[in-house]
Amino acid sequence: MPLCNRLKEYRARLGVNQQEMGRLAGVSRQTISQIERGDYSPSVTLALKLAHICNVTVEDIFTYEEDEP
Repeated sequence: MPLCNRLKEYRARLGVNQQEMGRLAGVSRQTISQIERGDYSPSVTLALKLAHICNVTVEDIFTYEEDEP
């Protein structure tokens, strides 16, 4: 998947579990889990919320990598 993320790393730095991160962001624990696994690409709004919660930029958490042709 071309969207990579470091959400698990930043969540661990905050010392919160997936349930708490979901509560802070207004989504379910399952959504946080899916994002961390790379199974779900968050909306721009959710990506911005997560970055705000972690006190970093969106680019610190999420990176886009082109698929090889």
